[in-house]
Amino acid sequence: MSRNARINALLLLAVAALAVLPLALGLGDHKEEPFAGSDAEAETAITEIEPDYEPWFSPLYEPPSGEVESALFALQAALGAGVLAYYFGLRRGRRQGEERALAASGAAAAPGNTPEGD
Repeated sequence: MSRNARINALLLLAVAALAVLPLALGLGDHKEEPFAGSDAEAETAITEIEPDYEPWFSPLYEPPSGEVESALFALQAALGAGVLAYYFGLRRGRRQGEERALAASGAAAAPGNTPEGD
């Protein structure tokens, strides 16, 4: 197994552990909603500290249900991943094109490869 394959396997194992360990260890079992988002946690903490707190503004769009909200969040994450993948693919393609151009110009400039060298 190559070094890169071992690193990739370890990274994959670490990601799987981060996803499975909180569930396996029962973290959050003492809460009503064990894995609520950070927004809900912050709202709960603020209302415990200051019960009369009024938010400064309200959201521009309030999704009709939690499922729609989750779908919009997943769409946002997918679009962000697509933009990043496009950017990194474009950079890699440009780098490979430059390497090919340098290799082609280096092969053409080598002694004996010109018509005058014959």
